[in-house]
Amino acid sequence: MTSADPGERLRNLPQVDQLLREPAMETLLSTHPRMLVVAAVREVMARWREKITADPEKVPAAREEMVPLIVAEAVTAVTEKARPALRRVINATGVVLHTNLGRAVLSERARQAVDMAAAGYTNLEFDLATGRRGSRYALVDDLLRQLTGAEASLVVNNNAAAVLLALGTLAAGREVVVSRGQLVEIGGSFRIPEVMAQSGARLVEVGATNKTHLRDYREAIRPETALLLHVHASNYRIVGFTKEVSLSELVALGAEYGLPVMSDLGSGFLVDLTRYGYPYEPTVQETLAAGVDVVTFSGDKLLGGPQAGIIIGRRELVDRMKKNPLTRAVRVDKMTLAALEATLREYLEPEKALERIPTLRMLTADTGALEAAAKQLADLLRGALDGRAAVGVTADVSQVGGGALPTAAPPTFLVTVRPEGLAVQDLVDRLRAQDPAVVGRVHDDTFCLDPRTIFPGDYEALARALRQALGVGG
Repeated sequence: MTSADPGERLRNLPQVDQLLREPAMETLLSTHPRMLVVAAVREVMARWREKITADPEKVPAAREEMVPLIVAEAVTAVTEKARPALRRVINATGVVLHTNLGRAVLSERARQAVDMAAAGYTNLEFDLATGRRGSRYALVDDLLRQLTGAEASLVVNNNAAAVLLALGTLAAGREVVVSRGQLVEIGGSFRIPEVMAQSGARLVEVGATNKTHLRDYREAIRPETALLLHVHASNYRIVGFTKEVSLSELVALGAEYGLPVMSDLGSGFLVDLTRYGYPYEPTVQETLAAGVDVVTFSGDKLLGGPQAGIIIGRRELVDRMKKNPLTRAVRVDKMTLAALEATLREYLEPEKALERIPTLRMLTADTGALEAAAKQLADLLRGALDGRAAVGVTADVSQVGGGALPTAAPPTFLVTVRPEGLAVQDLVDRLRAQDPAVVGRVHDDTFCLDPRTIFPGDYEALARALRQALGVGG
């Protein structure tokens, strides 16, 4: 037997119970669930067995040498396991509606409403006026009708569900006519044709990818036709030699044949942002005013609220959707409704909504204010990083994100951080491991931070994260 014999080292590995009696582990057991600590210890022990089997010479032979090393690894493992899986992230990317980072940030009033709903019981389905059972959908119905001019509304858990429910209710077993240029992929490989197939409706494509005429729709209408569908190109643009049928033309055609018209708006504007330099996007109100029978849109995109799919339109059609058994499967909970109601109330004062709703505030941020914020943050980082990185400010553009306003590129100013003696990718990896994690973007081996999506209250936390990632003061 040699000193590098794996069998000897495997026999010398301490038992889990022995490790749990170590002082450091007893301290962890006093502050963390025993199940979590034991699981972490067993994972570390499994790694040690693998290391010994693969290369025994890299592992101490004596148990007394092993124990402190295993305990140190176990402490780290417990700390990692104890961290919540859903954690706060500082979004320094400049992508306002970053899908991977949770899209819209709720307003202060919406957060307070969620706290209220989560902390106790609510009148979710209880009519306080009559003392009888109520409807959760009625909680935001008045606001949605007031803000959009719709006859009725229904809220489900996201816009894909809204489209699925509407198609399944209005056209299951029948045909839905849609322009070939509008067969979009919503995201994550969810595509309009697939959603339609799931609903039970049969897709009828008309026109070409770049050009669809009114006659294309007319020629496709048959006794089996149930619905004319318009899908707004909220996450892409076709430019050049193009033609699409307007909503007003589609509505007139639907009226001629007695067919309802549905518009999937996707992002769902309630305010016009063209005065802030953004390209024109139809608002929910304009779409409904064009005579469309059903409109669907998201709650967590340009509306600036929680994830939700909002359906508005003719009462008769919306009431049919409410009776569909699928509605229960895609319904929203009390926290979503609380956040959505608070967000909608902000729109009762449109000018104040631009400031109170973080999504709108970020999108309409003044370029001069962004430059000043970038310089302030850069000055803070220069002092905090102790020469471990070159910090600068440069002009660039932000992104809207979330499949909204795909051609918009609002101007901004970036804070650039070029680390000394450390690869920029290593810096990126270390920043993701901080608490809160920091996510930015990389250009030309430089880490960049866009103040458009960084809250001023996070500047100090951002500086601490960079100090730790760069080993300043360590």
